[in-house]
Amino acid sequence: MTPPSTDPAAGKSGRHGGPDTSSRSGGPDAASTRLQDKRDAAMVTALVRLRQSLVAAALPLDLPGVAEARTSRGEMIDQLEDYLIPRLMTLEAPLLAVVGGSTGAGKSTLVNSLVGERVTTSGVLRPTTRSPVLVHHPDDAHWFGQDRLLPGLVRVDHTTDDPDSLQLVASASVPPGLAILDAPDVDSVEERNRLLAAELMAAADLWLFVTSAARYADQVPWEFLRRAAERSTAVAIILDRTPDEAVQTVSTHLARMLASRGLKDSPLFVVAEGTVDDDGLLPAHHVADVRSWLESLADDIDARTEVVRRTLGGAVRAITHRIHAVADACAAQGGVALALKDDVDAVYDDATATLAAALGDGGLVRGDLQARWEEFVGSGDLLRSLDTRVGGLRERLVNTIKGKPQQAERVTVAIDAALQTLVLEHAESAAARAHEAWSAQPHGAALLAGAPGDLTRTSRDLRRRAERAVREWQDDVNDLVRREGADKRTSARFLAFGVSGLSVALMVEVFTPDADTAASETSGPASASRRLLDAVFGDDDVRALVERARRALDRLVGGLMQTERTRYLSLVDAVVLEPAAAEKLRGAARRVDDLRYQASQEDAVTGENPPGMTS
Repeated sequence: MTPPSTDPAAGKSGRHGGPDTSSRSGGPDAASTRLQDKRDAAMVTALVRLRQSLVAAALPLDLPGVAEARTSRGEMIDQLEDYLIPRLMTLEAPLLAVVGGSTGAGKSTLVNSLVGERVTTSGVLRPTTRSPVLVHHPDDAHWFGQDRLLPGLVRVDHTTDDPDSLQLVASASVPPGLAILDAPDVDSVEERNRLLAAELMAAADLWLFVTSAARYADQVPWEFLRRAAERSTAVAIILDRTPDEAVQTVSTHLARMLASRGLKDSPLFVVAEGTVDDDGLLPAHHVADVRSWLESLADDIDARTEVVRRTLGGAVRAITHRIHAVADACAAQGGVALALKDDVDAVYDDATATLAAALGDGGLVRGDLQARWEEFVGSGDLLRSLDTRVGGLRERLVNTIKGKPQQAERVTVAIDAALQTLVLEHAESAAARAHEAWSAQPHGAALLAGAPGDLTRTSRDLRRRAERAVREWQDDVNDLVRREGADKRTSARFLAFGVSGLSVALMVEVFTPDADTAASETSGPASASRRLLDAVFGDDDVRALVERARRALDRLVGGLMQTERTRYLSLVDAVVLEPAAAEKLRGAARRVDDLRYQASQEDAVTGENPPGMTS
């Protein structure tokens, strides 16, 4: 059958859909070439950034509609890696014609017949083609290395059933500038074959879509053809294995179907049903039209470049259109992740603030700590000694404090236990509340289900870390007292109380609600600690000491609570959600569109209208 007279893949066509190059008068001038090279380099950079943005736009949360967005994202990453970026960097490489289609359409037999020798396996068992086979002219072998087209497929030079391999076959019967790839069935019963077929079709400069009289109306092939129309991919349809009496009816119906689906300008070839010889080849004249069309395309570098640029431009345009749905899905993921983090932050911010308040409201000085502190203060002899002018009464004061170092150590131990208990109580409460907040949401519950350990409770090592933090704070207080009392170490009062005694007094003062006001005249723990410190350091210095000790304590217990909070936040962070991923994705797509628009405006000014990337 004579194909339609208009062929988007090769400009104006003659009888066989081949390009008419009579109006061409050589390549573009040097200035146009430099401009196009500059455009291509800018587009490669933009596409690389677009790919990076897609990779960063992870969609780990199972939100409604996310499966479709994940599929779309994966397809776009694959096409950028497998075709768009490497192809735009090697525009002079041979035209890649991927032969694909339905099961049993005769793709492998067609490829062998076009090449004129058996280069790919054909047979009656389905699926036949498991590993793709790429046939090229020997002089073009260097274009198909591992770092170029379809880099994810391992290159082999032998027959294989490994779907992760690409068999390379050099044949002098394939014209230079053309490569033919035999792909698995698009409707294969094996999912891996179907996915591989889709991957290969997305990497094609030109689709040779093979169907038959029995399969031309099948839904799956038409889904691929619909995508081709959306991307402006160059497509030629080959109606294979068609009895002579059915050619007119089937080809007419097929042409109408193509026209209704945006492919009316695609060449349509008919390969009549014929006897396959012992080498698995159809009679040469059965494929003469297709072979002649491909040869004419391969012979004309301008026509080849036009096909490549048209397919590239359509693929780029389709990707930038599809990006926004993925960006929306990514933004929705980010919103959910942020809400989950906000819930945890609200719980732990409140718990940390409540803990800080409890450290200074006086409630900590009770129970065992109160008893130990009162033992240290005594029945009043200590406070009366503070009111005595020291002068020559050092011995009397020391006698009053006799035995206090051991009592100071007991106070330190009691402070250690009280602080640990308070921190653990607030951390346990926060963990339970955070777990309850997440459990009420399906996405939070899903994260909890995969979490290590029991997040309704504190970390198993929190008690140990709290003990270490309290000891660190007590050491800091000791160092603070030692430094600030350096010029007072010869005084009777400093010598009597010592660093340990003054340190426990400072710790107790940190826990009192009126630590930053003058001590009252009433008896009790608060007044005792303040009067003891005032007697040695003076009121102004005591205020500064208390504030510094309190800040140090807040920092340490805040760090403990932050570590507990991180157990929840790390579950969200582990799903690799970049906060600005959606906006970066949109920005990268806008950059690509801007380059295409800029090129079209420049072409409008110069009167040129190169196809593809500017269309």
